Amino acid sequence: MRFPRIFPRPKSEYGIWSWISTVDHKRIGTLYAVTSFLWFLVGGIEALIMRVQLSQADSTLIDPELFNQLFTMHGTTMVFLVVMPLSAAFFNWLVPLQIGARDVAFPRLNALSYWIFLFGSLFLNFSWFVGDAPNGGWFGYAPNSHVAFNPTHGMTYWVIGLNILGIASIAAGLNFIVTILNMRAPGMTLTKMPVFTWMTFVTSVLIVLALPVLTVALIQLQVDRLYGTHFYNTAAGGDPVLWQHVFWLFGHPEVYILILPAMGIVSEILPVFSRKPLFGYTFLVFAGVAIGFMGWFVWSHHMFTVGLGPAANSAFAISTMAIAIPTGIKIFNWIGTMWGGSIRFTTAMLFAISFIAMFTIGGLSGVMHASVPTDAQQQDTYFVVAHFHYVLFGGAIMAIFGGIYFWWPKATGYMLSEKLGVTNWLLMLIGFNLQFAPQHWLGLDGMPRRIFTYAENMGWENTNMYASAGGFIMALGVLFFIINVIYSARKRVPAGDDPWDGRTLEWSISSPPPHYNFEKIPNVAHRDDWWFTKHPELIAEYYHDEHAGELRAPSGAQFDDDDFAEDEHAEAHASDHHDDDDHGHGIHLPDMSYYPFILAIGLTIIGAGLMTYIPVIIVGVVILLWGLLGWSMEPVNDPAPEGEAHGH
Repeated sequence: MRFPRIFPRPKSEYGIWSWISTVDHKRIGTLYAVTSFLWFLVGGIEALIMRVQLSQADSTLIDPELFNQLFTMHGTTMVFLVVMPLSAAFFNWLVPLQIGARDVAFPRLNALSYWIFLFGSLFLNFSWFVGDAPNGGWFGYAPNSHVAFNPTHGMTYWVIGLNILGIASIAAGLNFIVTILNMRAPGMTLTKMPVFTWMTFVTSVLIVLALPVLTVALIQLQVDRLYGTHFYNTAAGGDPVLWQHVFWLFGHPEVYILILPAMGIVSEILPVFSRKPLFGYTFLVFAGVAIGFMGWFVWSHHMFTVGLGPAANSAFAISTMAIAIPTGIKIFNWIGTMWGGSIRFTTAMLFAISFIAMFTIGGLSGVMHASVPTDAQQQDTYFVVAHFHYVLFGGAIMAIFGGIYFWWPKATGYMLSEKLGVTNWLLMLIGFNLQFAPQHWLGLDGMPRRIFTYAENMGWENTNMYASAGGFIMALGVLFFIINVIYSARKRVPAGDDPWDGRTLEWSISSPPPHYNFEKIPNVAHRDDWWFTKHPELIAEYYHDEHAGELRAPSGAQFDDDDFAEDEHAEAHASDHHDDDDHGHGIHLPDMSYYPFILAIGLTIIGAGLMTYIPVIIVGVVILLWGLLGWSMEPVNDPAPEGEAHGH
């Protein structure tokens, strides 16, 4: 039995309908990348408007309400609509390629996660067009976000929009966990996985565990606002400090959700352009796992001024200091990778080195806040703004730009201009430091964050003017990136399959990769297997064993019994998922489907109905059920016409 279709299943690989119905992990990665980059431009414009307002004292460019909306939407956009989905773009593009798989475990679920993200982000920003944008901060502190103090619909858009986005993130996280655990190529044990894939795995676990915590908090705030409950209403026995606990219980793992993918990107770039294996692979991987674990025990350092008492403050101060240890291990490993290497200063490498420097500065200022008295003095000042941006922009965004330059040739088949790339990097680095370094001094000089103006006699005007100038220099750097993309797309200088002499499996296939990724699933014998395939003379040096590489069993190389057991499991699983058949060239991948798109529309309409009228909810439920039934009854592959080969 099949559910009736309004649209026939698309067959063409070109045109807008092919993008709407795609389940190809590479195309979905491209959709994530383009969409999140557009939101990056929106978030940047919001920041520049705020910087112009603050560039001089007693400015009247915008009023306090618009400023509150701008800083709320800027923070929300950069966290939930830029850094997270840009990381998801890399996950989609790279994880199957790095583990030797032809797709993710659940391709339609992957498409659904993107469409829910898109419609959730549009729903959130639709608030601008009705003059009701969220204005309670990206952290949504109760009771300021309560109806009594915030009676407009702005924070309701924020609550429902984030709940929709959370569904997308959880779906993607589950998908990548299953993909990494079950779809690795024969011989690729966990200790042979690329570091980026490891960091994707840790990040996905954090997403699956942390987003439900935020969802619970948002649902409580949502029913407070819409239906008059009192979870955070002190007059009725509620507790606004509960919101802070639950939000930051999500919020600090979220910091590592944002930064761990960047660490993975940098860990792939540095060995390639240092022409050395990654220094201390095992320590670096375990440090990433430790960060993911310890991130759950530090949330209340955001609450040192709430009045939790000396015992709680001391416990969270110690845990915050302790989490700096695995972070420091990573930094020393990255430096050790470059030490003594034959370094090529490509644009990607320059961004990666900048990440290390900027993230180290942000990390050091973060450790300062582990001291309760220091934190109490700097709390809610521009010092914290500087710290946060050194971690997330100087850290995550710098690494992401490095990753774009590194993997662009693989994704497109042509190179980006290195001259324009270096200009892009230099302007962003100079502008970033000019904008955010002075904010440390502003914070120590007492300038509170979240203020829309200040008096002339405070002595903050010159420093704010420098910071605003830095913001525009950064924007110029981003403009050079856009120019680079357009210029390089016209020039189309061929990249070749392996322009950087890469180490991991994605560089072993054509650029851009074929739809099915690997015509033959690789057998992995070593970590950095593609590197050793090209340079077998280095195997003995790498493994400190003159016989290393002589024994190449079908599922791996000579290692201990545990490795062999895991290799056999991986090979058996690969045979379940990747066996060739007799149709076409023998590679089956799921057909395209409209149902993820339809499901996402229904879910978003339900969210809109919660703010408007019950009939809107009913329409959304009907569309959602139609999508669910159609999804469940739609075969993964339609039968091929008689006499026609099936497969891609």
